[in-house]
Amino acid sequence: MSGPERVLVAGGTSLRFAPHVKFRHDETRGRWIVLAPEKLLLPDEQAVEILKLVDGRRSVDGVIDELAAKFDAPRAVIAADVTGMLQDLLDKGILAS
Repeated sequence: MSGPERVLVAGGTSLRFAPHVKFRHDETRGRWIVLAPEKLLLPDEQAVEILKLVDGRRSVDGVIDELAAKFDAPRAVIAADVTGMLQDLLDKGILAS
């Protein structure tokens, strides 16, 4: 018996937050948070910039391109950071494809 097939983050992949997950600015803490059942994630500034672009419509390539332009950074560097982070969150069930 095999488990569910692992979805890999690729350039054309569009991701969204899983239905049970909320990404919002918490006024009490004064920072962005990710809320999931029995989990509270406190993303750093770089993660927040990435997560703000996760909308279910924009592709991973689109996220990378937008961040590379916004921060005038090499696309390859941005791509490695973005795909690694998104893959980790996808594997943990925070994001869905």
